Amino acid sequence: MGFKERLKELRLEKNISQQELGKSLNMSKMAISHWEKGNSEPSIEQLKVLAQIFDVTIDYLTGYID
Repeated sequence: MGFKERLKELRLEKNISQQELGKSLNMSKMAISHWEKGNSEPSIEQLKVLAQIFDVTIDYLTGYID
């Protein structure tokens, strides 16, 4: 499972909308949608924040480990 699938899975598990997640990152809903579709990827700084939000490691978030 790669980043886009893992992000969507974690977001849905926590019952967070794309808009809510975007707000946490000072981004638009559309940016989150692009990540989940694989059209773009977050920066390292954004990955750090996502890992904190979902209480996972960056390795897990990016699909490097299960």
